[in-house]
Amino acid sequence: MTETPIHDKVAATPFPETTGRTKGYEKRAVDAFLARARDAFEADDPGVLRSSEVRAVSFPLVKGGYAVASVDAALGRVEDAFAAREREHALSRLGARAWVAETRDTAQVVLDRLGRPRGQRFERVSLLHYGYRVDEVDVVADRVSRYLAAGDPVTPDQVRAVAFRLQRGGYRETQVDAVLDAVVEVMLAVG
Repeated sequence: MTETPIHDKVAATPFPETTGRTKGYEKRAVDAFLARARDAFEADDPGVLRSSEVRAVSFPLVKGGYAVASVDAALGRVEDAFAAREREHALSRLGARAWVAETRDTAQVVLDRLGRPRGQRFERVSLLHYGYRVDEVDVVADRVSRYLAAGDPVTPDQVRAVAFRLQRGGYRETQVDAVLDAVVEVMLAVG
């Protein structure tokens, strides 16, 4: 299987810029990260930069920055490219059977977490703090559970784009985010 070079997967910067009061991602930070990603991808060393690092990258918001949606879409494509490479390396290193077992184990851990009763799937923050809205997270958790258990259609981009409102005493954000990251990893691992 031939891979498309990373620079063909991401449109060359600059991205569209924000105008007026709308903030966007700081241009230098985005450009620097994309240059690092391009170098890492071309180096073909799976340890230099991983898809999970691409997913976790964040940039300062500034006036006149790059449009957030455009950069996020490009980052999704970069993450997909790194995930495909990681999958190929894992298959060659572990063999198909071990790789499938590892991915299945991760999926099962996520499914076990999401199989908990509604309102109890994640740790809650105290009533003095804000966390993700429980009802919104539970709706997404149900959909992801159906994807993992029965193959209902959900894409990595849909999981990446999910956003929750906040509520006092809501679910702890870090736990929810970690599970959603694991879901994206499973989705990308199975291609």
